[in-house]
Amino acid sequence: MKKVAVSLVALVLAAGIAAPVLAQDVASIEPTAVVIAPPLTPLARIIKDGLSQAYYGATRDSQAYSEAQKLYFLYGERHFEPIWITTAANGAVTFSPSAEKIISLFKAAETEGLRPNDYLTPDIDLARARGGDPAALAALETAFSGSVLRYANHLHNGRIKPQSVSELLDIQPKPIDQAGLLERLAKSDDPAPILAELEPKHPEFLALKAALANFKAANTARPTPIGDGPVLRPGGEDPRVPLIRARLEVADTTSTLYDTDLVTAVETFQESLGLEVDGIIGPATIAAFNGGNATRREDIIANMERWRWMPSDLGQFHVFVNIPEFRLWIERDGKPEYTTRVVTGTVKNQTPIFSDNIRHIVVNPYWNVPSSIIKGEIAPAVLRNPGYTDSHNMDLLYNGSPVSPWQVDWSQVSTSYFPFKVRQRPGASNALGQIKFLFPNKHDVYLHDTPSKSLFARSARAFSHGCVRVENPMEFADALMANEANISRTSLEAMFGPNERWVNPEKQIPVHLAYFTLRVEPDGSIRSFGDVYGHNEKLIKAMGLASSTGVPQIIAEAENVPEELSP
Repeated sequence: MKKVAVSLVALVLAAGIAAPVLAQDVASIEPTAVVIAPPLTPLARIIKDGLSQAYYGATRDSQAYSEAQKLYFLYGERHFEPIWITTAANGAVTFSPSAEKIISLFKAAETEGLRPNDYLTPDIDLARARGGDPAALAALETAFSGSVLRYANHLHNGRIKPQSVSELLDIQPKPIDQAGLLERLAKSDDPAPILAELEPKHPEFLALKAALANFKAANTARPTPIGDGPVLRPGGEDPRVPLIRARLEVADTTSTLYDTDLVTAVETFQESLGLEVDGIIGPATIAAFNGGNATRREDIIANMERWRWMPSDLGQFHVFVNIPEFRLWIERDGKPEYTTRVVTGTVKNQTPIFSDNIRHIVVNPYWNVPSSIIKGEIAPAVLRNPGYTDSHNMDLLYNGSPVSPWQVDWSQVSTSYFPFKVRQRPGASNALGQIKFLFPNKHDVYLHDTPSKSLFARSARAFSHGCVRVENPMEFADALMANEANISRTSLEAMFGPNERWVNPEKQIPVHLAYFTLRVEPDGSIRSFGDVYGHNEKLIKAMGLASSTGVPQIIAEAENVPEELSP
């Protein structure tokens, strides 16, 4: 019988939904071509009825609705005939060879950092379809397709919705041609390579996957993780010192005194990993001690999950900022070309996690102060002292025009009613320094210079209001513009002065603000970083993984540092 193409609206109207389709609902639906072929057999009719009930009975925008819709459309293209099950003349029901191989992948899901029980549900038990009851067969068929799609999506996008960990994980799922995928799998003699196409190809993901596979074997030599605690300075005492002595192979493993010999060993260790060489044992150094063999299984799985959240293609030439590492690098063809330290947002003002494209460079930038900083800091200061804005090289703006703070009747203004915007003029004291790198986004964050250079010397560098400060911005700009014939460090520095200047590269450059507490070194060793915002532990909890206590949070080193008026 000839297949019939209908729009999504027509399909909804023809499905016999109990609730009426309102005019505004119809108006909000963009017509999409959907091929729905009528069922030709009793089993196909039951499959269609079951899919219809699941589709139209689910809450709109829920996961169940999304899965049911995709299955309905998929089976509708093939007259609702089964893909995965066959029924012999004697009534015996079996899975197809392709389905059997997929079940083997489900059973081995732990090697992917996934859970077999998410796919091997009771709904795909063949025993439920014994006797050849068409309704049971239809339920078995559609349940198996649901498991396959769930497994594929988990391989590609991860098990956990990023926003359930934090709203600042601004990451959207990557699309999958699910109908095409199921069709390919059903026809394939070897479905494993097809599903493997969906997992990340980044070398660090693959290295973490290998580390997960070898975790039990390596666990016999795994040292006890060193727990969190107060910052330890030379001459101090701490019950963790014996473990640190043993880790660094320093004699006298029973003493709790942080003596000269241990300080020397710690400084050598810090230097070897590019940490600040100060002999102070804070969370950054503790996290480094706990790298390599001390890595927990749940950390490996959580970082694999975050790699699944990343774009499949990071870009042949891109910028990568790893917040727990407080470091930025430019990568070309999988190899770093330039790296520098960065300062990121505090726990209170976290840097969001997302990917975008650098579109503009601004030399001698104004700083348009965010409303949150105006309300929380500048408004109270101006109300106390109207000269505050002038002393900080700032303009007070009313309806877009500068006004003198001495001409304002401040008795009519309050922190709750402050009808002004504030911007800081270009200059040596500007909070953005001499240059910023823009990738316009809803979070209003960007990369920029800063006049406050001292914080780059710290191991833990979570001090900003959310933007990312770059330690060597002009070196970074030169490396960033490597593909631009008409833009260079020299040409940008020639623009330095009192006026804001915008430069637009010909090519947009992908930039990724990411959050990985584990990084794989070129030699295959795993390096651990502190969970500065707690995203890692929250994800571990959301994934239902066992977690130990005392995981260091790097932000502890930021104590006693005054919060700056800057982005």
